Parts: sequence; structure tokens; C-alpha cells
Amino acid sequence: MTQPQKKPRVLVVDDNGSLVENLTEILDDAGYAVHGYGTCAAALTGAREGFDVALVDLRLPDGDGTELAPRLKEASPDGEVVLLTGFATLESAVAAVRAGACAYLVKPCATQELLVTVEQAMRQVRLHGEKRELSRRAQMAEKLAAVGTMTAGLSHEIRNPLNAAALQLTVLERRVLKLGRDVQPPLLEPLHLVRDEIRRLDHILEDFLQFARPRDFQPRPVEVSTVVTKVLDLLEGEGERRRVTLLREFEPVPPVAGDEERLRQVVMNLALNALDAVGRGGTVRVSCRLEEPDARDVAIYVDDSGPGVPQDVRDRLFEPFFTTKAQGSGLGLSIVHAIVTQHGGTITIEDAPDGGARFALRLPRAR
Repeated sequence: MTQPQKKPRVLVVDDNGSLVENLTEILDDAGYAVHGYGTCAAALTGAREGFDVALVDLRLPDGDGTELAPRLKEASPDGEVVLLTGFATLESAVAAVRAGACAYLVKPCATQELLVTVEQAMRQVRLHGEKRELSRRAQMAEKLAAVGTMTAGLSHEIRNPLNAAALQLTVLERRVLKLGRDVQPPLLEPLHLVRDEIRRLDHILEDFLQFARPRDFQPRPVEVSTVVTKVLDLLEGEGERRRVTLLREFEPVPPVAGDEERLRQVVMNLALNALDAVGRGGTVRVSCRLEEPDARDVAIYVDDSGPGVPQDVRDRLFEPFFTTKAQGSGLGLSIVHAIVTQHGGTITIEDAPDGGARFALRLPRAR
């Protein structure tokens, strides 16, 4: 099932209960989620949950609308304020501008004027979101450029010494194994630790290389169930070790256009993240379906029973080098995002139906 689109949140702040009721009815019918408040204090409490547009009366029992407007903007910087007044004067217009309001309405206002004004305010809200997204993309582009420059030097300067160290460790391990069994354990333990750390460094380097220099892409029809089955079969042992239940739910879906190896990498990365998110006794579910019978995209969901992903983290989770883990390159989900984008698909973070997080991957059908 697709996630229902969230209604824009509108606050109506006026001590006239009849007016609040009328405005709420009109805006509710127009598709807005409306919340009415009669005082400045109540409005500020409601604004903590965020809002898109606030309709604020100039005269309130416990304060002035021009003083409340900037405080509301502090609570929700991307929101817009429209001031309500019983009579329009030049002074009230100037006061509205100084308060940071995008418009003001004279009470009582016609329904069409109300809806047009709120929609104009919503356009400003959407512009704020677009500017923020453009800024985020610019920052990501800078990071990508930095990765590309860094990779050229890393490839030989780090990989060659790593390979040499791994080779010498293999030689050393063979020599230790020729010694008596009683002296082997204290020698093998630090040796294996160093070998594991070299492997971890090698994987981090591989992430850099793959992220900075993606391979050419030749899409072919790929069976989603085959991709997911191979990944979950590989993870069965890991799931048992962690006492995590791995579930698979496949509905009949058409093939997608893509690269099977890279799609396995995407599902593997998401499934491993889900395993990390749940504790012992948790559940990870991977499913695929068509969200609508004639949908263009095939949906793959990776759900976990963990604590979920906070909203402020969701906005940054696919950024290069951003990670919530103590160890790691911070490139795993960035690589996932890059692969999905290369496939012409999308990936989003949602709330799982039974709690926890859901990574929703949507890929176009093969033609």
C-alpha cells in the first residue's frame, strides 16, 4: 500500500469561536488539516508540532498577532503566517510585513479569497522546501567531488600496502600453524584481529572506489524474487546467529529493468542495516508487490521491528559520509541511493506497518 499523502497543516488562531469553526470547515473541505486555537499560548503549543500556514488574528486575549507571528515562525521556520484583521489600514499592512507575514485578510473574507490566499502561502512553503533540497544537493555534489579527488590518490597509496600486509599475515599464519598446538592460540588471536581490520579497511576503500567511479550500466530484465531470495538465503546464518527472524513475502510481480548484481547489493545493504537495527528476537521482513495493478514501478519493502528512524536523521541518511554507527564509512546507503537512481527508481524511508522502519524501494518495470 502507498503511504497516504500528508495534508498541509493549517493553524487558525482567533478568539471568535464561530469564525474559527467556519474557516475550519472551508479549509477542511479544501484538503487541509486544520487546528483552531483561541489564544497566543495555545497557538504556540500547537506550533511545536509544525505547521504550513497559520491564520492569526491581530487582536487576541493574551497578546497581539504581530508579536505572535515571529514566534510562530521560530517554531516552524518553513511555515507562513497570514494575519487576520477586522479592518484594513496602511498601518496594519505595514505591521503585517514587519511581523514576517506573507499576507493579511480582512474579516469576514470571501471563501475564494481565503482559499487563494492560503494557496499562495502554500506556494511559499513549497519554495522553502525546494530551496532546502537544492542546498542539500549542492552540499552532496561538493562531497562527491571531494570523494572523486580523494579516490585517485587512495587507490594505489592504500590498496598496495594493504595487499602486502594481508600477504605477510597469511605467511605468518602458516608458520604459526606449524608450531605446537599449545602455543598457537595466543599467537593466532591477535593475528586474526589484524586480518579482520585489514579486511574492514579494504571494504571501506572499495566503498570509496565504487561510489566515486560507478560502472557502466546496461539494464536487463531482472526477476525481483530471485534477487531477494539469493540475499535472504545468504543472510539466514547471520539471522540465526543474532536470533532475528527473517521473513519473505513475495507477490507475483513483473521483472524490473536493471543489473542483478547491483540490485542484490542494494537489498543486501538494506537487509544488513535492518539486522543491525533490531535486537535479539526481532524481525526483518522483505517483501515485493505492485502497489497498484497497473503500477509503473515494482515495490520492494525492507521492514524491521527496531526503534525506527527519527525524522531529522531521515533527511540526511543518504548523504555521503553520514552515519549513525560507531564504525563504517558512511557510504553504504549513499551507494544504495546512487544505484537506485541509476536504475531510474526511488528509495524512501517510511514507518513500517508494525513499527520500526521501512525502506521502500521502487523500480521501473522492464519493457
